[in-house]
Amino acid sequence: MSEIINYNTTGTCCSNMRVEIDNEIIKNVEFMGGCNGNLQGIRNLIIGMNINEVIKKLKGIRCASKPTSCPDQLSVCLEEYIKQKSKTTV
Repeated sequence: MSEIINYNTTGTCCSNMRVEIDNEIIKNVEFMGGCNGNLQGIRNLIIGMNINEVIKKLKGIRCASKPTSCPDQLSVCLEEYIKQKSKTTV
């Protein structure tokens, strides 16, 4: 069964992400705002990937002089999802 995460980003041009996850696999991602072409590319690359692999690849990416980026915020979103999931299964 798929779960939908709505995540408000911090420090990026993209203001919100909507991520669909099924059994720890990315099924879909929608970005509100940001660099449309780049975010479409990220979306196409990560669909079908395990969330832990996505975190490994995207965590810590920066945009220019900003301390974060849209890919980094996606990794933060997924890390928060994992934390929440572990709280509900304990």
